[in-house]
Amino acid sequence: MTKVSLAINGRQIEAEVEPRRNLADFLREDQFLTGTHIGCEHGVCGACTVLVDGSPARSCITYAVACDGAEITTIEGLEKDPVMARLRAAFSQHHALQCGYCTPGMLISASDIVTRLQQADEARVRRELSGNLCRCTGYVGIVAAVRAVMAQGGAAAIEARSRRGPVGAHAASTPSSPSRSTRTQPPAYAAPGGEVRAPSSVTVEQWRAVETQGIELVQSIEVAHSREETWRFLSDLDAVTRCIPGARLTTAPQDGRAQGQMHVKLGPIVSAFAGYLEVEREDAAFRGVVRGAGSDSKSASNARGIIVYTVKPLSERSAQVDITVKFLLTGALAQFSRSGLVKDVADHITRMFARNLEASMSGTRDGAQPDHATLDAGALARAAVWKRIAGFFRRLFSS
Repeated sequence: MTKVSLAINGRQIEAEVEPRRNLADFLREDQFLTGTHIGCEHGVCGACTVLVDGSPARSCITYAVACDGAEITTIEGLEKDPVMARLRAAFSQHHALQCGYCTPGMLISASDIVTRLQQADEARVRRELSGNLCRCTGYVGIVAAVRAVMAQGGAAAIEARSRRGPVGAHAASTPSSPSRSTRTQPPAYAAPGGEVRAPSSVTVEQWRAVETQGIELVQSIEVAHSREETWRFLSDLDAVTRCIPGARLTTAPQDGRAQGQMHVKLGPIVSAFAGYLEVEREDAAFRGVVRGAGSDSKSASNARGIIVYTVKPLSERSAQVDITVKFLLTGALAQFSRSGLVKDVADHITRMFARNLEASMSGTRDGAQPDHATLDAGALARAAVWKRIAGFFRRLFSS
């Protein structure tokens, strides 16, 4: 058991909890705050959304021990909040709820939108609500209710957060206590223009964690070009990035370093990982090493990866690119890396990369799909599931 001290709805709480106990169960079963609903228990549906240090967070995938020193606000704690009162009235007026199971989490996310994005249009509201699932309403009433409250005006804007909770979704300044700063990953920072980028450096320990704990993928790609031609193309960082589904550079490469983004869709969650990458090339050995790190400010997830690639000759007009990838996800999206399907998805992405690489080197890529289009990893996972099922039945009936 671990002793934690935290504030829940303005009330200071000290309790002994098991390290594996999630915040949702702690709130519901230990604190009897049952307004926080549990749905998927995988951080996808949003029913369990609460505020951690003022930022929306999934309580089902947040450990209670990680919230030591944090301020938690549940739907019960917003009973007298003026913005929440207006949202409740608007939800009723616009028929934004039916069964009501998703409503507590939906209201908390809606409150964050109203106070944080006072000038958001309908498309932005829908995007912000994409992490909260509703099986009943079709979202039309929910979006209308949120926009109606925004149109009323008068909502106090959220000030820049001076603290960063364990799963806080927004960039923040220095954490409030030394104990918290040793627990968290290096926070993202806001660049001029509001773009959120990853920190410019990663510690030796964090890279070592990728080596020892990361998921490893090994692939080989054959291209109909000589070893020298392939190596020259791989030196063009921007061109190579455009071959990766969902990825694009946001700054021009300089001295083997660049900044970029990768947009990934996992079910209702759309993540935009922004960060940097560094490339080291050994021309004599036709070998390169790429290290990249990025963060998604919305889900407070971080990703780090190491790619080692080697180009080998197959003939005068063909070559093989051997690729070893090790990557590590932390934060809310880390759950998706635990599934065995991640390798199937990675295999599919590698095939897409190989096809794009060959087309780009041959000059036949038509550009029908934007180079930075969002990668729908959820769709790839579903395709991988069906492939496994089909394979099972083929083996079953062929035996």
